Amino acid sequence: MSTLKAVRGTRDLLPPETALWNRIEATARAVFARYNFGEIRTPVFEDTALFARSVGEETDIVSKEMYTWEDRARAQSEKTQTLTLRPENTAGVVRAAIEHNLIESGQLQKLYYIGPQFRRERPQKGRYRQFSQIGAEVIGPPSAGSESPLRDAEVLEMLATLLDELGIKDWTLELNSVGSSADRERYNQALRAALVPVVSQMCADCQRRAVTNPLRVLDCKVPADQPIIEKLPVIADSLDQESEKHFAAVTAALDATGVPYTLNHRLVRGLDYYTRTTFEFTHGGLGAQNALLGGGRYDGLSEMLGGPKAPGIGFAIGEDRLVLTLLAQEVAPPQVADAFIAPLGEGLNAAALTLARELRRAGLWIELGDGSFRLKKSFDAAEKTARRIVILGEDELKSGILTVKTFATGIQTKVSRAELAGFLSN
Repeated sequence: MSTLKAVRGTRDLLPPETALWNRIEATARAVFARYNFGEIRTPVFEDTALFARSVGEETDIVSKEMYTWEDRARAQSEKTQTLTLRPENTAGVVRAAIEHNLIESGQLQKLYYIGPQFRRERPQKGRYRQFSQIGAEVIGPPSAGSESPLRDAEVLEMLATLLDELGIKDWTLELNSVGSSADRERYNQALRAALVPVVSQMCADCQRRAVTNPLRVLDCKVPADQPIIEKLPVIADSLDQESEKHFAAVTAALDATGVPYTLNHRLVRGLDYYTRTTFEFTHGGLGAQNALLGGGRYDGLSEMLGGPKAPGIGFAIGEDRLVLTLLAQEVAPPQVADAFIAPLGEGLNAAALTLARELRRAGLWIELGDGSFRLKKSFDAAEKTARRIVILGEDELKSGILTVKTFATGIQTKVSRAELAGFLSN
């Protein structure tokens, strides 16, 4: 019988690596809380129409990458519904904000999420068919200040703070404006005209995109197409006065806070709902696929989904990319317990568990051995899992004086039970 394995494009996360994932998520939650964001948890699958409307039917995500099926569990009298595992979470968050009347409250909604997304992509390093994202959205009625460039700058400053607190070094913020919907239409017309004489020299995807959605051509990563793309018009030449003013206010606020950035006029992002500010944080240690996270403003998304006018801005972080970056920087320490308790004989197992309970309640990480182990086996197990070993024999139990060996120094110390937690915490 063959051994069953994880499905291609998925993977199991195991200790000690999961300790790093937990640290990333705990740091994100702590930073978001300081900026007054609250957590939202949406379903992992939605009506397919949600993504077709928001992300765009001509995007690769909708046309190629979504996991979609018909809901056959519905009653015979009901119309068949098509469902999709979420490929991204912004649309679901905005759908939830509309459905639960959060926008009608008149308040600015600052929401974050952490969870899995799904895309039928070619698996490669840092890119899986089930992947985890950390993201946040700021959305609300214009009266709450949701259109303000200050919101854009605050989100970008928060992300710079998060990357710094995670210990990610040498990140780069790339920034652009894709303007209003009218600006994008003018730019699409200019792109179409510029692509006519050269598109036949480009990859098959670009030839298709040039007809269906010319902006997507700028997302192409095929090396041979880059010299052609570099000569295409830039969207900055199609911005109206209001879009230019908005972007200038964003960059001025970043300059004031000292958050460094570079302008990238080719940065358009891959989803149809983006307007005005778009951005990516990149890192050189990730190779060709160097984006750590990205996002942008989406001022018309709520209306696309049947909701009220509610400008917004958001981002999504690929956790796999963060983990790879931190591992490359050797940020993640091995997961090691504070102590391993080694009972000398099976009759001391209950006493060892009692001691472990005391120490764990004091906040210590404790690994518990077994009295059936020989002393050498206990030492071998302890060196692999803990910083110290605590030996608990009959004499130690009666006297209340325990023998503790610290592996880093090789020093063996006698410590009273009353002082043991403090000693191990040192």
